[in-house]
Amino acid sequence: QEQLLESGGGLVQAGGSLRLSCAASDSIFNTRVLAWYRQAPGQQRELVARITKDSRTDYAASVKGRFTISRDNAARTVDLQMHSLKLEDTAVYYCKTEPTMGRPIYWGQGTPVTVSS
Repeated sequence: QEQLLESGGGLVQAGGSLRLSCAASDSIFNTRVLAWYRQAPGQQRELVARITKDSRTDYAASVKGRFTISRDNAARTVDLQMHSLKLEDTAVYYCKTEPTMGRPIYWGQGTPVTVSS
């Protein structure tokens, strides 16, 4: 069964760090570009970072230098390490497969991140 399952969200103070993890089924992990998106209250969902099968990465300008996306091949996870968190990083974070011709797009259920002052 194809699935994505996020974990690691929570409450953190501004300036702190948090690590999110996305567990992917084997067929997804081995064949798809995976990404983290987020949706803040009242805002549209936006790309945070993506990583290819060979670990090339791409980041939103707002998180570049603070967030790192990585793949753990043994654990079949895509992780998002977040440092220097800001209030505006508060959002529900989702793991997603990036579009591939002829294949469905999958979303995880989301994990909330709240950054407090």
